[in-house]
Amino acid sequence: MNLKKITTITTAIILMTSFSYGQNDEIIIENSDSLKIKRINIGLKIGIPNIVGGSAEITLPILNNRISPYFDISGFNLEADDIETNFSYSEFGANVYLNQKGNGFFVSLGRGQFNTELTFNDLDFDGARGSATTDFDFGTTNIKLGLKSGGSFYFRFEVGYGIGDIPDSINFTATSGGITETFSEDIPPIPGLSSGGTIIGNIGFGFAF
Repeated sequence: MNLKKITTITTAIILMTSFSYGQNDEIIIENSDSLKIKRINIGLKIGIPNIVGGSAEITLPILNNRISPYFDISGFNLEADDIETNFSYSEFGANVYLNQKGNGFFVSLGRGQFNTELTFNDLDFDGARGSATTDFDFGTTNIKLGLKSGGSFYFRFEVGYGIGDIPDSINFTATSGGITETFSEDIPPIPGLSSGGTIIGNIGFGFAF
């Protein structure tokens, strides 16, 4: 075998080895990119009992990216037909994802607080006009199952139950002609709400970074 053939074969081997190494290196890079975590999620949730509000979640680099603390908040004021409503809901807790990417199926444990203040104006009290106010507040420990999509724009679905001591009645403070008195009324049946807690169900969507 002459020197020219040896040089040709050696060159071919070097090129093949470089190509193979480049292929392996490219695969490693692609796999590394596929495992990148979008750790911050900001969006909206719509459902029960939060009605509609903001949501924020951050995936921590512990337990292989499975732990994600979250905070939800809702609130609005509404006036209609001589009724004023001041509503607020907040919840904080943590989601535990079943995979290592901060998305997919998860279980959730949190604490929620529901507060509503109602004012009834222009009421008739035996011929006199007046108003009545009441508060409807309760806290729950929330256990949920959920599913969250991946990508820069995510979609989320949650369902669960909030365990708490829900009032069976509400107390009103009525004022008419300078006279103030209190009275109590039973809460009418509300689907999904009982004295032991409330059903939770919501959908959410937003952006992940």
